[in-house]
Amino acid sequence: MNNDNNMPNGDNNEISIELSEEVAEGIYSNLAIITHSNTEFVLDFVRIMPGLPKAKVKSRIILTPEHAKRLLGALQDNVNRFEGQNGSISSKDVPFPLNFGGTKGEA
Repeated sequence: MNNDNNMPNGDNNEISIELSEEVAEGIYSNLAIITHSNTEFVLDFVRIMPGLPKAKVKSRIILTPEHAKRLLGALQDNVNRFEGQNGSISSKDVPFPLNFGGTKGEA
C-alpha cells in the first residue's frame, strides 16, 4: 500500500498535520461554554470585551464524547506539566457576568 498521504497504518503511528498561517495566529478567547448531547460535546470559545454589551463566539469545536475525554486528559496532563515548571495556576471563581470595571473608553 502506498502511504503518500501520511495517514497512520500498521506500525507507523505518525500523521502529517498542516497548519495554515491564518489558523496558526490563533483566536483569543476569555470564556468557554461547554454543552453536550448524548452524541457530542460542543465547545464555544467566546471573547468578552469591556464596554461592549454583547460577547461574540469566536470559534466552535464539536467533539465526540470519546474525543472530549481524550482532550480532558491531554489538558490535565499539560496543566500538570506547566505547573511543575511554573508553579500553581491561580483559579479564582469569577462571577458571571464578568465585570471588567473601569470606565468606557472615549475617542
